[in-house]
Amino acid sequence: MALFKVRSAAVYGIDANLIEVEVDLATVQLAEEQFHTVGLPDAAVRESRDRVRSAIKNSGFGLPPTRITINLAPADLKKEGSGFDLPIAIGILGAYGALTAKDLSDYLLVGELGLNGALRAVQGMLPIAVAARAKGIKNLVVPVGNAREAAVVEGVDVYPVGSLMEVRELLNAAASGARTAVPLRVEATDLLNELQHFPSDFKDVRGQGVAKRALEVAAAGGHNILMIGPPGSGKTMLAKRLPSILAPLRFEEALETTKIHSVAGVLNAEEGLVVHRPFRAPHHTISDAGLIGGGVMPRPGEVSLAHNGLLFLDELPEFPRNVLEVLRQPLEDGMVTIARAAMSLSFPARFMLAAAMNPCPCGYFNDKSRECMCTPPMIQRYVSKVSGPLLDRIDIHIEVPAVQYKELRGGVAAEGSAEIRARVLAARERQYARFAVVGERTNGSAKGAARAVFSNAQMTTQQIRVYCELSTDAERLLERAMQQQGLSARAHDRILKVARTIADLEGAGDIAVKHIAEVIQYRTLDRSYWS
Repeated sequence: MALFKVRSAAVYGIDANLIEVEVDLATVQLAEEQFHTVGLPDAAVRESRDRVRSAIKNSGFGLPPTRITINLAPADLKKEGSGFDLPIAIGILGAYGALTAKDLSDYLLVGELGLNGALRAVQGMLPIAVAARAKGIKNLVVPVGNAREAAVVEGVDVYPVGSLMEVRELLNAAASGARTAVPLRVEATDLLNELQHFPSDFKDVRGQGVAKRALEVAAAGGHNILMIGPPGSGKTMLAKRLPSILAPLRFEEALETTKIHSVAGVLNAEEGLVVHRPFRAPHHTISDAGLIGGGVMPRPGEVSLAHNGLLFLDELPEFPRNVLEVLRQPLEDGMVTIARAAMSLSFPARFMLAAAMNPCPCGYFNDKSRECMCTPPMIQRYVSKVSGPLLDRIDIHIEVPAVQYKELRGGVAAEGSAEIRARVLAARERQYARFAVVGERTNGSAKGAARAVFSNAQMTTQQIRVYCELSTDAERLLERAMQQQGLSARAHDRILKVARTIADLEGAGDIAVKHIAEVIQYRTLDRSYWS
C-alpha cells in the first residue's frame, strides 16, 4: 500500500483547472474502513466515498478495512460535482496494487460512478478536454455519454468507457504495451458543414415587407431588434423564423458556445458540438438569476446559453423591470460577471436580441382598424417598464402593423428563407474577411487566434471610425437626424454599424446617403412613437 496519484479536472465558469487526486492508504488494519476527503470538497464530492466504496466492491475487488485519505490539490480551490468518482476509485485501486500501471501522468480521468461500477456522464467535459490539451495530457478517459463532446478537441486521445472494470483493463493494457482500445475521433468541421433544416420558413409570412427587410439587416450584422405592433400582426411568427436566415456557426464560435452548454448540462450528448446558433426564448416570469445566471457556484443563465445565437423576449414590457435592467451589461460588453462570496466568474454573453411588444396594454394604439381603449397614463406606465437606456442599446426598432386581407390572401408567394439567407451569408463573409485583417494586425495571425469581432454589431469605437466613413451628403443627413431626434452618442454608433451592414448586403464599399436614410427609418422610437 502506498501513495497513488491520478489527474482529473474541475470546471470554473467555462474553463477547467487540472486537479491532482492523491490517494493514501494507511498500513494499519482497522476494525472498519475510514474514508477522509480533504481539499475543499462540496457535498457531492464528500458523498463520493459511498459511491466509490460500493462501486469497487461490486466490481469484484475486496479491499481490507483501512484508513483512506483523499486529497484534491490544489487545496485552495472549491471542488464540486460527481466527476471525481472515477479518479478517486482508480487512485484507491492503484494504491492497493490492483493496477499494473504505476504512473498515470499522461491520463486524465473524469466520471461519475454508479453503485454497480457503471460510469455516468458529467457536465463540463468540453472545457476539461481543452484544459487537458493545453497542459499536454495525451489521453482522456471519459464516460461513453461524454465521448463525442470530448473528441471534438484535436490533440487529445479520448477513450470512452462504460464501467470501472473497463477503465482498469484499459490502463493495465496500456501499461503492458498491449492496449487495443482505439481513441474516438470526431471531425468538428463535418458536423458544422451538415445541411441545416429549419421547420419554419419566411415564405410562410405574407406581407410585412419592411419587417422582413429589417430582420434581414439584423441577421446580416448581428444587430438587436425590437418589433412593436398590435396582437396578431406576426411579431412572434417573424422572430421564430429568424434562425432560418442566420449565418452558420464558425468553429471558434461553436467551440465557445458548446463549452457554455456543456457546463450548464444542456448539451446534446449525441451531437457533442453545438452546430446551430442557439435560439432561447424564456418566459416573462423568469427571474434575474435565471436570465443572467447565478447560484452559490455561479452557473450560466439564458443570456449565456444564447451566446453566438439569438435571445427572443416576447411581450417585453411583461418582464419585471429589474430583470430587463440586468441585460445592460451583456448587451454592451458581451460578457456577464457574477460575483458571489465563494468566487467571481465571468460567462460570455454575446448574443443577438430580438424583442417584441405591443404599443399599449390593449395593443391597438395607432391601429387603423381598431380603437385603442387605453388612457395616456396607462400607456405611459406600460411603456415605462422598458427603460430608455435599454432601448438605447437596441439597434433597430420597427413598427409591425396588422396585415391587410389582400396581403394575407394574395396569390404571390413570399420570398423564402433560402434566398434571404444567401444574401445574409454573403454579407457575413465580407465582415469576416474585414475583421480577419484586424486579427492579423493585433495577433500576428488570425488563424487559431481568439477573434473578438465576427460581425458589424461587435465593432469597437476604433473600428467604427475606420470602416464607417461617410460621404459629405451622408454626414449632413446623419447630423440632421441627430439634431432633430436628439439621439445619443450610443445611438450614433449603432446607426453607423447598421448602415455598414446595409452596405455589405449590397456589396458596397462605402456607406452612402441611402444607407443612412434606411437606418433612420429603422429608428421608430426616436420619432416620438407614442406622442
